[in-house]
Amino acid sequence: MKKKAISSFLTRNIREFALIAMILFVAAFVQIRTEGVFLSHANLSDLLREASILLMVSMGMMMVIICGWIDLSLGSIMGLSGMLGAMILRANNDIPLPLLFLICIGIGVLCGTVNGFIVAKLHLYPLIATLATTYIFRGIIYLFSHGNWVAQAEMTPEFIAVATTDILGINSLIWFAIIIVAFTAVFLRYTNTGRYLYAVGNSPVSASVTGIKSSRVQMLSYIIMGAICGLAGLLWICKYGNAQSESCAGYEMSIIAAVVVGGCAISGGQGTVAGVVLGAIFIGTLNNILPLIQVTTYWQTLIRGFVILFSVVINAISQKSVKRNALRRRVI
Repeated sequence: MKKKAISSFLTRNIREFALIAMILFVAAFVQIRTEGVFLSHANLSDLLREASILLMVSMGMMMVIICGWIDLSLGSIMGLSGMLGAMILRANNDIPLPLLFLICIGIGVLCGTVNGFIVAKLHLYPLIATLATTYIFRGIIYLFSHGNWVAQAEMTPEFIAVATTDILGINSLIWFAIIIVAFTAVFLRYTNTGRYLYAVGNSPVSASVTGIKSSRVQMLSYIIMGAICGLAGLLWICKYGNAQSESCAGYEMSIIAAVVVGGCAISGGQGTVAGVVLGAIFIGTLNNILPLIQVTTYWQTLIRGFVILFSVVINAISQKSVKRNALRRRVI
């Protein structure tokens, strides 16, 4: 009985164990290749800060993908909230930071609501709809900024310190990531709405038959995604110390890679917080080591593309295997 329980646990979590093994193998290889630079305190600190923002946004994308949709506009939402937040700070240095963060989260919620309404209420294909809003939100950035930067000198030291302050010896960005991950885990596991996301992702029609309002659940996933992007966009500006019109452009590829590598099925209805956390750590590690071992930008893009493709193929094979086993059990 005990052996069966252990075997079942290993089978259910085989992807997570594989990711842990892969991360450890890559870390050991790069540590040797860089002669100890990779695991240095300075590099690990930068890796964890970078992975924190990646992890936060991955939690939002996971909820959207579990619901059966996708959001390509996240980079533009982050860029928009970050740019507007920086411009507000430049115009009024005395603004309380909590209020500034709330404003940026509100901007993200507004963008998420627009995406949710277009996809869930107007029933437009999410890939095309969010591709369109990607350009719309990016265009709004240019409309407000006129293509100009907001430099670090125009920001307050207190604002920049948000990304550099340590609390109990842990960087504040990591604390933000921990809070978002904890919220997502509780939301998906212990709330009815969280469970509805999986139901809608598996079958919107069946979910509707049981009384679940699929369109509301789908719209909520985009709103939560927008809120997290609004927060992450301002933290991005804190970390890098400037706001540009192209800030966060293309960031959606890293996020999608993290979520897919973490085991979320693009078709919806499948995904775990633990898996996506490991997926984000893996992609964050990959983003860190490729420049470290002097891989050119072109090869970095190619490698990320292959990682996404490989993960999608593995997910598809895994889903077919699960369905085949379920069918066999029914026959038996």
